[in-house]
Amino acid sequence: MNATTFLDRSPHRATMSGRRLLGAYFAEAKYECLRALRAPAFAIPFLLLPIALYGLFGILLAGSMSHGDPTIAKIMFVNWSVFGVMGPGMFGFGAFVAQERDNGVLMLKRALPMPPAAYLLAKGVMTMTFAVIIMITLIVPGLAVGHLGLSPGQLLAISLIDVLGSLPFCAIGLFVGTRASAKSAPAFVNLAYLPMMHLGGLFYPLPKSVQPIEFVSPSFYLDKLGLRVAGVPSLDQLATGPSGPSSHGHAILYGAVLVGVTLLFGTLAIRRLVGGASGKRTPKLPRTTPLLSEA
Repeated sequence: MNATTFLDRSPHRATMSGRRLLGAYFAEAKYECLRALRAPAFAIPFLLLPIALYGLFGILLAGSMSHGDPTIAKIMFVNWSVFGVMGPGMFGFGAFVAQERDNGVLMLKRALPMPPAAYLLAKGVMTMTFAVIIMITLIVPGLAVGHLGLSPGQLLAISLIDVLGSLPFCAIGLFVGTRASAKSAPAFVNLAYLPMMHLGGLFYPLPKSVQPIEFVSPSFYLDKLGLRVAGVPSLDQLATGPSGPSSHGHAILYGAVLVGVTLLFGTLAIRRLVGGASGKRTPKLPRTTPLLSEA
């Protein structure tokens, strides 16, 4: 099976009217979201785990240890929101794309009258839909019992940053999904997902000697943007002071790095889809009928 399946442009796709084109994009995104929501192994961990961990560690434990310090409450909310939006993009693209490549779904997409970009855009919409749901489930308990002293404008800005900030993780997941098989894709995604979580400074401060490693994790830059909006320092800054390596930088730099990660891994993945094989070669069927020239 060739990996160019869903990106192939056929004459009947080029003649679709604008209304039918939008309808095709909407239908693909709608059913991709429904499919993900109806998959318990995907929806339950990524929708329930962030709120469960945030409630336990970000509200109960951190709140009791800091005696209700509003700075700690804001830091915990921003950090756990970044954790929440990472998973759907990486696994939604990484595992799903690899499975659909191996199962022949991309070949089926080629036969359908759908726009070439609808496949990837639908998965992007699904990821951002999950990110919106996650942000809502974190904001409600944060305001109710977490002493989250953020204004509506700050909450909206942090939510928008995190929803859009899920795109770099989509690109990384797509990069893995276009190269790994269905069986190995979850393992490869975890090899990127787990280090990025721990090296992003989301759960605990890192010593100064280790802080430069944080620069390789996109979650570090997304977390920094959210903390800037919330007006609070990072865990590293609280532990080691403002002189640490991870304490310097500008919001424009953080945003540029996230955009660069998205473009780099997205471009490499799409080039793989357009010009490379899916990792499986179509087996040649044995010839059972002799040719006329051999008869």
